[in-house]
Amino acid sequence: MPEPRSTDTVSGLLAEIADVGRDRQRGGYSRPVFSTAERDLGVWFTAHAERRDLDVHTDLNGILWAILGDASAGDVVVTGSHLDSVPGGGAFDGPLGVCSALVALDKLRARGITPGRPLAIAVFPEEEGSRFGVACLGSRLLAGAIDPDRARGLVDENGASFAEVAAASGLDPRFIGQDDGTLASIATFLELHVEQGRGLVDLAQPVGIARSILGHGRWRIIVSGQGNHAGTTLMADRRDPMVAAARIVVAVREAALAHPQSRATVGRLTPVPGGTNVIASSVDLWLDLRHPNDATTAAVLRRITADADRIVAEERCAVRILEESVTGTMHFRTGLRDRLAGILPGSPLLDTGAGHDAGVLSSRVETAMLFVRNPTGVSHSPEEHVEQDDAEAGATALADALQSLLVRA
Repeated sequence: MPEPRSTDTVSGLLAEIADVGRDRQRGGYSRPVFSTAERDLGVWFTAHAERRDLDVHTDLNGILWAILGDASAGDVVVTGSHLDSVPGGGAFDGPLGVCSALVALDKLRARGITPGRPLAIAVFPEEEGSRFGVACLGSRLLAGAIDPDRARGLVDENGASFAEVAAASGLDPRFIGQDDGTLASIATFLELHVEQGRGLVDLAQPVGIARSILGHGRWRIIVSGQGNHAGTTLMADRRDPMVAAARIVVAVREAALAHPQSRATVGRLTPVPGGTNVIASSVDLWLDLRHPNDATTAAVLRRITADADRIVAEERCAVRILEESVTGTMHFRTGLRDRLAGILPGSPLLDTGAGHDAGVLSSRVETAMLFVRNPTGVSHSPEEHVEQDDAEAGATALADALQSLLVRA
Protein backbone atom coordinates (compact mmCIF):
# COMPACT_ATOMS: atom_id res chain seq x y z
CA MET A 1 0.00 0.00 0.00
CA PRO A 2 1.51 3.37 -0.95
CA GLU A 3 2.76 5.83 1.63
CA PRO A 4 0.50 8.89 2.01
CA ARG A 5 1.78 11.87 0.06
CA SER A 6 0.69 15.46 -0.13
CA THR A 7 -0.19 14.64 -3.74
CA ASP A 8 -2.68 11.91 -2.77
CA THR A 9 -6.05 12.49 -4.40
CA VAL A 10 -9.53 11.33 -3.54
CA SER A 11 -9.73 9.47 -6.82
CA GLY A 12 -6.39 7.82 -6.14
CA LEU A 13 -7.49 6.60 -2.73
CA LEU A 14 -10.78 5.31 -4.13
CA ALA A 15 -8.81 3.43 -6.78
CA GLU A 16 -6.87 1.62 -4.05
CA ILE A 17 -10.10 0.00 -2.78
CA ALA A 18 -11.76 -0.44 -6.16
CA ASP A 19 -11.55 -4.25 -5.98
CA VAL A 20 -12.67 -4.66 -2.37
CA GLY A 21 -16.17 -6.08 -2.05
CA ARG A 22 -17.00 -6.17 -5.76
CA ASP A 23 -20.27 -7.98 -6.31
CA ARG A 24 -19.96 -10.12 -9.42
CA GLN A 25 -23.64 -11.06 -9.35
CA ARG A 26 -25.35 -7.73 -8.69
CA GLY A 27 -22.66 -5.42 -10.02
CA GLY A 28 -21.20 -2.64 -7.91
CA TYR A 29 -20.16 -3.37 -4.34
CA SER A 30 -21.55 -5.38 -1.44
CA ARG A 31 -19.75 -4.46 1.78
CA PRO A 32 -22.03 -5.39 4.71
CA VAL A 33 -20.93 -4.75 8.28
CA PHE A 34 -18.59 -7.39 9.78
CA SER A 35 -17.95 -8.86 6.32
CA THR A 36 -14.50 -9.63 4.97
CA ALA A 37 -14.82 -6.67 2.61
CA GLU A 38 -15.68 -4.23 5.40
CA ARG A 39 -12.87 -5.53 7.59
CA ASP A 40 -10.40 -5.18 4.73
CA LEU A 41 -11.50 -1.59 4.24
CA GLY A 42 -10.98 -0.96 7.95
CA VAL A 43 -7.43 -2.29 7.68
CA TRP A 44 -6.84 -0.09 4.64
CA PHE A 45 -8.14 3.00 6.44
CA THR A 46 -6.11 2.23 9.57
CA ALA A 47 -2.92 1.96 7.52
CA HIS A 48 -3.53 5.32 5.88
CA ALA A 49 -4.44 6.96 9.18
CA GLU A 50 -1.38 5.62 11.00
CA ARG A 51 0.89 6.75 8.19
CA ARG A 52 -0.53 10.21 8.77
CA ASP A 53 0.45 9.91 12.45
CA LEU A 54 -3.12 9.56 13.68
CA ASP A 55 -3.96 7.48 16.73
CA VAL A 56 -6.43 4.78 15.68
CA HIS A 57 -8.80 2.76 17.82
CA THR A 58 -12.18 1.03 17.56
CA ASP A 59 -14.66 1.98 20.26
CA LEU A 60 -17.16 -0.24 22.07
CA ASN A 61 -19.78 0.36 19.35
CA GLY A 62 -17.47 -0.66 16.52
CA ILE A 63 -16.84 2.91 15.35
CA LEU A 64 -13.32 3.37 13.98
CA TRP A 65 -11.61 6.58 15.15
CA ALA A 66 -8.40 8.17 13.84
CA ILE A 67 -7.37 11.12 15.99
CA LEU A 68 -4.91 13.98 15.64
CA GLY A 69 -4.24 15.66 18.98
CA ASP A 70 -5.43 15.01 22.53
CA ALA A 71 -9.11 14.03 22.33
CA SER A 72 -9.29 13.60 26.11
CA ALA A 73 -9.42 17.38 26.43
CA GLY A 74 -12.63 17.48 24.37
CA ASP A 75 -13.58 20.11 21.81
CA VAL A 76 -12.90 17.62 19.01
CA VAL A 77 -13.76 18.44 15.41
CA VAL A 78 -14.88 15.22 13.72
CA THR A 79 -15.29 14.38 10.06
CA GLY A 80 -15.68 11.06 8.21
CA SER A 81 -18.46 8.81 6.96
CA HIS A 82 -18.86 5.04 6.44
CA LEU A 83 -17.34 2.19 4.41
CA ASP A 84 -20.22 -0.32 4.35
CA SER A 85 -22.58 -0.43 1.37
CA VAL A 86 -26.02 -1.52 0.28
CA PRO A 87 -26.10 -4.75 -1.76
CA GLY A 88 -24.74 -3.93 -5.19
CA GLY A 89 -24.08 -0.30 -4.27
CA GLY A 90 -21.88 2.32 -5.86
CA ALA A 91 -18.25 3.20 -5.24
CA PHE A 92 -18.81 6.60 -3.63
CA ASP A 93 -21.59 6.27 -1.03
CA GLY A 94 -19.56 6.36 2.18
CA PRO A 95 -15.99 5.92 0.91
CA LEU A 96 -16.03 9.36 -0.76
CA GLY A 97 -16.39 10.99 2.66
CA VAL A 98 -13.66 8.85 4.24
CA CYS A 99 -11.19 9.41 1.40
CA SER A 100 -12.00 13.13 1.32
CA ALA A 101 -11.26 13.36 5.04
CA LEU A 102 -7.79 11.88 4.55
CA VAL A 103 -7.05 14.21 1.63
CA ALA A 104 -8.46 17.22 3.51
CA LEU A 105 -6.00 16.50 6.33
CA ASP A 106 -3.17 16.38 3.78
CA LYS A 107 -4.29 19.74 2.42
CA LEU A 108 -4.34 21.31 5.89
CA ARG A 109 -0.81 20.10 6.54
CA ALA A 110 0.34 21.36 3.14
CA ARG A 111 -1.06 24.77 4.09
CA GLY A 112 0.94 24.71 7.32
CA ILE A 113 -2.18 24.80 9.48
CA THR A 114 -1.63 24.13 13.19
CA PRO A 115 -4.95 22.92 14.60
CA GLY A 116 -6.09 24.61 17.78
CA ARG A 117 -8.46 21.72 18.45
CA PRO A 118 -8.14 17.95 18.10
CA LEU A 119 -9.29 16.48 14.77
CA ALA A 120 -10.82 13.04 14.36
CA ILE A 121 -11.85 11.00 11.34
CA ALA A 122 -14.65 8.57 12.17
CA VAL A 123 -15.80 5.53 10.21
CA PHE A 124 -19.29 4.45 11.28
CA PRO A 125 -20.40 0.81 10.93
CA GLU A 126 -23.71 -0.41 9.46
CA GLU A 127 -24.70 3.04 8.17
CA GLU A 128 -26.75 1.45 5.40
CA GLY A 129 -28.48 -1.08 7.63
CA SER A 130 -28.01 -3.61 4.85
CA ARG A 131 -27.22 -6.52 7.17
CA PHE A 132 -29.30 -5.96 10.30
CA GLY A 133 -32.05 -3.72 8.96
CA VAL A 134 -31.45 -0.60 11.06
CA ALA A 135 -29.78 2.29 9.24
CA CYS A 136 -26.99 4.23 10.97
CA LEU A 137 -26.72 1.55 13.66
CA GLY A 138 -23.27 2.63 14.86
CA SER A 139 -24.23 6.28 15.30
CA ARG A 140 -27.58 5.28 16.83
CA LEU A 141 -25.76 3.24 19.47
CA LEU A 142 -23.34 6.09 20.15
CA ALA A 143 -26.15 8.63 20.50
CA GLY A 144 -28.44 6.37 22.54
CA ALA A 145 -30.99 6.33 19.73
CA ILE A 146 -31.49 2.56 19.92
CA ASP A 147 -31.77 0.28 22.94
CA PRO A 148 -28.66 -1.93 23.20
CA ASP A 149 -30.77 -5.00 23.96
CA ARG A 150 -32.74 -4.45 20.78
CA ALA A 151 -29.51 -3.98 18.80
CA ARG A 152 -28.03 -7.18 20.21
CA GLY A 153 -31.16 -9.05 19.11
CA LEU A 154 -31.21 -7.84 15.51
CA VAL A 155 -30.76 -10.71 13.05
CA ASP A 156 -29.41 -10.89 9.51
CA GLU A 157 -30.95 -12.85 6.63
CA ASN A 158 -29.16 -15.99 7.80
CA GLY A 159 -30.65 -15.76 11.29
CA ALA A 160 -27.40 -14.69 12.96
CA SER A 161 -27.85 -12.04 15.63
CA PHE A 162 -25.90 -8.81 15.84
CA ALA A 163 -24.53 -10.00 19.19
CA GLU A 164 -23.24 -13.25 17.67
CA VAL A 165 -21.70 -11.66 14.60
CA ALA A 166 -20.19 -8.79 16.56
CA ALA A 167 -18.60 -11.18 19.07
CA ALA A 168 -17.16 -13.30 16.25
CA SER A 169 -15.63 -10.10 14.83
CA GLY A 170 -13.96 -9.13 18.10
CA LEU A 171 -16.53 -6.63 19.38
CA ASP A 172 -17.96 -7.38 22.84
CA PRO A 173 -21.73 -6.87 22.46
CA ARG A 174 -22.19 -6.55 26.23
CA PHE A 175 -20.75 -3.05 26.13
CA ILE A 176 -22.48 -1.47 23.15
CA GLY A 177 -24.68 1.57 23.71
CA GLN A 178 -24.80 5.26 24.47
CA ASP A 179 -21.35 6.80 24.96
CA ASP A 180 -21.80 10.06 26.81
CA GLY A 181 -18.05 10.57 27.23
CA THR A 182 -17.39 10.49 23.50
CA LEU A 183 -20.42 12.65 22.75
CA ALA A 184 -19.31 15.25 25.28
CA SER A 185 -15.87 15.43 23.66
CA ILE A 186 -17.22 16.28 20.19
CA ALA A 187 -17.51 19.95 19.29
CA THR A 188 -18.68 19.42 15.71
CA PHE A 189 -19.26 16.61 13.25
CA LEU A 190 -18.95 17.53 9.56
CA GLU A 191 -19.78 14.76 7.07
CA LEU A 192 -19.01 14.91 3.36
CA HIS A 193 -21.11 12.64 1.15
CA VAL A 194 -21.88 12.03 -2.49
CA GLU A 195 -25.17 13.72 -3.37
CA GLN A 196 -27.93 11.18 -3.82
CA GLY A 197 -30.00 13.11 -6.31
CA ARG A 198 -29.75 15.79 -9.00
CA GLY A 199 -29.73 19.03 -7.02
CA LEU A 200 -26.14 19.99 -7.78
CA VAL A 201 -26.34 18.81 -11.38
CA ASP A 202 -29.32 21.04 -12.06
CA LEU A 203 -27.65 23.97 -10.27
CA ALA A 204 -24.30 23.42 -12.05
CA GLN A 205 -22.39 23.42 -8.75
CA PRO A 206 -19.79 20.88 -7.56
CA VAL A 207 -20.42 21.20 -3.80
CA GLY A 208 -23.52 21.90 -1.73
CA ILE A 209 -24.45 22.29 1.94
CA ALA A 210 -27.16 20.19 3.57
CA ARG A 211 -30.21 21.99 4.89
CA SER A 212 -32.42 19.09 6.00
CA ILE A 213 -32.90 15.31 5.94
CA LEU A 214 -36.33 13.83 5.24
CA GLY A 215 -38.02 11.75 7.89
CA HIS A 216 -37.20 8.11 7.30
CA GLY A 217 -38.71 4.90 8.61
CA ARG A 218 -38.29 1.19 8.00
CA TRP A 219 -40.84 -1.48 8.76
CA ARG A 220 -40.83 -5.26 8.32
CA ILE A 221 -44.10 -6.64 6.96
CA ILE A 222 -44.58 -10.35 7.66
CA VAL A 223 -47.32 -12.03 5.62
CA SER A 224 -48.26 -15.55 6.74
CA GLY A 225 -50.23 -18.14 4.79
CA GLN A 226 -50.20 -21.89 4.24
CA GLY A 227 -47.15 -23.55 2.76
CA ASN A 228 -48.06 -26.32 0.35
CA HIS A 229 -47.22 -28.22 -2.84
CA ALA A 230 -47.29 -26.18 -6.05
CA GLY A 231 -48.60 -29.08 -8.11
CA THR A 232 -51.21 -30.64 -5.85
CA THR A 233 -52.89 -27.57 -4.34
CA LEU A 234 -55.80 -26.22 -6.38
CA MET A 235 -55.85 -22.46 -6.90
CA ALA A 236 -59.13 -22.10 -5.05
CA ASP A 237 -57.68 -23.90 -2.01
CA ARG A 238 -54.60 -21.73 -1.61
CA ARG A 239 -53.68 -19.31 1.14
CA ASP A 240 -50.70 -17.92 -0.73
CA PRO A 241 -48.79 -15.18 1.11
CA MET A 242 -46.83 -14.35 -2.05
CA VAL A 243 -50.01 -13.21 -3.78
CA ALA A 244 -50.93 -11.11 -0.74
CA ALA A 245 -47.39 -9.70 -0.62
CA ALA A 246 -47.51 -8.75 -4.29
CA ARG A 247 -50.76 -6.90 -3.76
CA ILE A 248 -49.30 -5.11 -0.73
CA VAL A 249 -46.34 -3.92 -2.83
CA VAL A 250 -48.76 -2.32 -5.27
CA ALA A 251 -50.75 -0.85 -2.36
CA VAL A 252 -47.55 0.72 -1.02
CA ARG A 253 -47.02 2.52 -4.30
CA GLU A 254 -50.63 3.73 -4.39
CA ALA A 255 -50.45 5.01 -0.81
CA ALA A 256 -47.32 7.02 -1.61
CA LEU A 257 -48.79 8.46 -4.80
CA ALA A 258 -51.75 9.74 -2.79
CA HIS A 259 -49.46 11.97 -0.71
CA PRO A 260 -47.22 14.39 -2.67
CA GLN A 261 -43.51 14.23 -1.82
CA SER A 262 -43.83 10.86 -0.10
CA ARG A 263 -41.48 8.04 -1.08
CA ALA A 264 -42.40 4.44 -0.28
CA THR A 265 -40.33 1.47 -1.37
CA VAL A 266 -40.33 -2.29 -0.97
CA GLY A 267 -36.79 -3.13 -2.03
CA ARG A 268 -36.45 -6.49 -0.37
CA LEU A 269 -38.87 -9.44 -0.34
CA THR A 270 -38.03 -12.87 1.06
CA PRO A 271 -40.34 -15.89 0.69
CA VAL A 272 -40.07 -18.79 3.11
CA PRO A 273 -39.00 -21.45 2.26
CA GLY A 274 -38.31 -20.02 -1.22
CA GLY A 275 -38.62 -23.11 -3.43
CA THR A 276 -39.74 -22.83 -7.04
CA ASN A 277 -42.27 -25.65 -6.63
CA VAL A 278 -43.44 -24.61 -3.16
CA ILE A 279 -46.25 -22.29 -2.13
CA ALA A 280 -44.59 -20.07 0.46
CA SER A 281 -45.64 -20.33 4.08
CA SER A 282 -44.67 -16.72 4.75
CA VAL A 283 -43.17 -13.71 3.00
CA ASP A 284 -41.13 -10.93 4.59
CA LEU A 285 -41.19 -7.48 2.99
CA TRP A 286 -39.15 -4.48 4.09
CA LEU A 287 -40.87 -1.11 3.72
CA ASP A 288 -38.87 2.11 3.43
CA LEU A 289 -41.07 5.20 3.90
CA ARG A 290 -40.07 8.89 3.78
CA HIS A 291 -41.73 12.31 3.74
CA PRO A 292 -40.69 15.84 4.82
CA ASN A 293 -43.65 15.99 7.21
CA ASP A 294 -43.64 13.36 9.95
CA ALA A 295 -47.42 13.49 10.31
CA THR A 296 -47.77 12.65 6.63
CA THR A 297 -45.37 9.73 7.03
CA ALA A 298 -47.63 8.41 9.79
CA ALA A 299 -50.70 8.90 7.58
CA VAL A 300 -49.12 6.97 4.70
CA LEU A 301 -48.21 4.17 7.09
CA ARG A 302 -51.78 4.03 8.40
CA ARG A 303 -53.11 3.65 4.88
CA ILE A 304 -50.57 0.94 4.06
CA THR A 305 -51.52 -0.88 7.27
CA ALA A 306 -55.23 -0.69 6.47
CA ASP A 307 -54.66 -1.87 2.91
CA ALA A 308 -52.48 -4.75 4.11
CA ASP A 309 -55.16 -5.84 6.60
CA ARG A 310 -57.80 -5.80 3.87
CA ILE A 311 -55.62 -7.68 1.39
CA VAL A 312 -54.63 -10.50 3.72
CA ALA A 313 -58.25 -10.97 4.75
CA GLU A 314 -59.20 -11.37 1.09
CA GLU A 315 -56.34 -13.83 0.55
CA ARG A 316 -57.07 -15.74 3.78
CA CYS A 317 -53.65 -14.87 5.14
CA ALA A 318 -52.37 -12.88 8.14
CA VAL A 319 -50.02 -9.92 8.50
CA ARG A 320 -47.79 -8.32 11.12
CA ILE A 321 -46.05 -4.97 10.67
CA LEU A 322 -43.00 -4.41 12.86
CA GLU A 323 -41.17 -1.09 13.20
CA GLU A 324 -37.44 -1.39 12.56
CA SER A 325 -36.39 2.26 12.84
CA VAL A 326 -37.95 5.71 12.57
CA THR A 327 -36.18 9.07 12.37
CA GLY A 328 -38.12 12.29 12.03
CA THR A 329 -37.30 15.04 9.54
CA MET A 330 -34.35 17.05 10.85
CA HIS A 331 -33.05 20.50 9.94
CA PHE A 332 -29.38 21.24 10.42
CA ARG A 333 -28.67 24.03 12.86
CA THR A 334 -28.49 27.37 11.13
CA GLY A 335 -25.39 28.60 12.99
CA LEU A 336 -22.95 26.05 11.59
CA ARG A 337 -24.83 25.85 8.31
CA ASP A 338 -24.55 29.61 7.79
CA ARG A 339 -20.89 29.50 8.77
CA LEU A 340 -20.25 26.94 6.06
CA ALA A 341 -22.14 29.10 3.56
CA GLY A 342 -19.76 31.95 4.39
CA ILE A 343 -16.69 29.72 4.00
CA LEU A 344 -17.98 28.23 0.73
CA PRO A 345 -19.69 31.09 -1.11
CA GLY A 346 -21.91 29.98 -3.97
CA SER A 347 -22.52 26.52 -2.50
CA PRO A 348 -26.30 25.96 -2.56
CA LEU A 349 -28.38 24.67 0.34
CA LEU A 350 -29.91 21.26 -0.36
CA ASP A 351 -32.56 19.06 1.20
CA THR A 352 -31.95 15.33 0.97
CA GLY A 353 -34.14 12.28 1.13
CA ALA A 354 -31.26 10.04 2.24
CA GLY A 355 -30.45 9.29 5.86
CA HIS A 356 -26.97 9.90 7.29
CA ASP A 357 -25.00 9.49 10.52
CA ALA A 358 -24.85 13.29 10.74
CA GLY A 359 -28.62 13.34 10.99
CA VAL A 360 -28.69 10.80 13.81
CA LEU A 361 -25.93 12.57 15.76
CA SER A 362 -27.56 15.98 15.35
CA SER A 363 -29.70 15.33 18.44
CA ARG A 364 -26.56 15.18 20.60
CA VAL A 365 -23.85 17.25 18.86
CA GLU A 366 -23.66 20.06 16.33
CA THR A 367 -23.49 18.52 12.85
CA ALA A 368 -23.41 19.63 9.23
CA MET A 369 -22.98 18.03 5.81
CA LEU A 370 -21.38 18.77 2.47
CA PHE A 371 -22.58 17.11 -0.73
CA VAL A 372 -20.49 16.49 -3.84
CA ARG A 373 -22.10 16.49 -7.27
CA ASN A 374 -23.23 13.19 -8.74
CA PRO A 375 -23.67 13.71 -12.50
CA THR A 376 -25.97 10.73 -12.92
CA GLY A 377 -28.16 11.63 -9.95
CA VAL A 378 -28.23 7.87 -9.32
CA SER A 379 -27.16 6.35 -6.00
CA HIS A 380 -27.35 2.95 -4.27
CA SER A 381 -26.46 1.60 -7.71
CA PRO A 382 -23.33 0.89 -9.75
CA GLU A 383 -24.22 3.96 -11.88
CA GLU A 384 -23.42 6.25 -8.94
CA HIS A 385 -20.55 8.52 -9.96
CA VAL A 386 -18.40 11.52 -9.07
CA GLU A 387 -16.04 13.20 -11.52
CA GLN A 388 -12.40 13.51 -10.40
CA ASP A 389 -12.46 17.32 -10.46
CA ASP A 390 -15.61 17.38 -8.33
CA ALA A 391 -14.10 14.92 -5.86
CA GLU A 392 -11.08 17.16 -5.43
CA ALA A 393 -13.32 20.23 -5.15
CA GLY A 394 -15.18 18.45 -2.36
CA ALA A 395 -11.96 17.63 -0.48
CA THR A 396 -10.83 21.25 -0.82
CA ALA A 397 -14.20 22.50 0.46
CA LEU A 398 -13.93 20.08 3.40
CA ALA A 399 -10.40 21.30 4.14
CA ASP A 400 -11.57 24.92 4.03
CA ALA A 401 -14.40 24.15 6.43
CA LEU A 402 -12.20 22.14 8.80
CA GLN A 403 -9.59 24.89 8.80
CA SER A 404 -12.18 27.38 9.98
CA LEU A 405 -13.37 25.00 12.70
CA LEU A 406 -9.92 23.92 13.88
CA VAL A 407 -8.15 27.27 14.08
CA ARG A 408 -9.14 29.15 17.22
CA ALA A 409 -9.97 32.80 16.74
